[in-house]
Parts: sequence; C-alpha cells; structure tokens
Amino acid sequence: METSLRYGEDSKALRIHAKEKFRIDSNTYFQVHGELDTKLGQPSSCSALIRHFYPNLSATLGVGLRYDKRDKLRYTVSAKKTFPVTVDGLLNFKIKGGCDVDKEFKERKSRGAAEFSWNVFNFQKDQDVRLRIGYEIFEQVPYLQIRENNWTINADYKGRWNVRYDL
Repeated sequence: METSLRYGEDSKALRIHAKEKFRIDSNTYFQVHGELDTKLGQPSSCSALIRHFYPNLSATLGVGLRYDKRDKLRYTVSAKKTFPVTVDGLLNFKIKGGCDVDKEFKERKSRGAAEFSWNVFNFQKDQDVRLRIGYEIFEQVPYLQIRENNWTINADYKGRWNVRYDL
C-alpha cells in the first residue's frame, strides 16, 4: 500500500492518503484510494478505478467511480499518453485528460494537460529529482511539479499549491 501525507492551500489541513493496486492481469489493475482529512476526522475522498496499460502505445486508460465531500459521487474516465523526447527516456512529453460526470449524467468536469517531465537520477548521491512543467488546458493555467525522492511540491500560476510526503 502506498501512503502519503499531504498539505495544501485548498484545505489548510493535513490529509492522509492511501492507495492500493490489485493486479488483474499483466496490463490491467484495480486501484482504490482514499484520503482522510485530519482536521475534520473524516474521509475527504475515495475512488475505485480499473486501469489498463497499453505498452506498445505508452498509454493508459482508466474508468471508475470517485467520491469526495464536495462533488459527492461521480463517474470518471481518464487517459494518458507518453512520448519519449530523448532515447534514454528521461525526458518525456505527456498528454493527459479526463472527465468526471455526476450520477445523473448532467454535470461534467473535464480536465486536460500537456507536460514535459524530466527525471534526473542521482542528482546528488542517493537523490533523484523529477521536474514537470505543464499547461492545464481547460483551466488555462501553467503548473510546475518538483519531486525529490519522497517529497513533492506542486504549484500553479493561480497560486494554488500543495506538498506531499510519501511514507
């Protein structure tokens, strides 16, 4: 199980996040995750998805259900495609998108982004770094992610930010 501690400007509360993947076959898995808001002492979100990886396309497709305290129950679909920029695969260009719809299929929330991701292994001894720079198409906002081993910092041009520590 993957667990992390998360904090961001959106909630001003420490959240505990857990994710587990159950392999269905070599390219498909069932993924569940949930998040506990420590300020309120109750779950803030949870989801269950089936994800399929298409290795010859370097792409993934996921479908499932998502619940959070604001939007309640929603159906979700997401996809991601990676294009290697360098031969060693350390610099990639990714396009990703998704759509959530409410249970009555009336309200839709779309998301989509294009990003460059650069991985630097052994940036310093025993320190790996990943830098992502992207643009969220529907919100029309650039964003940045810096990851160093277990620490991740995300920020965007609208002033939103969050920090994650993987346990």
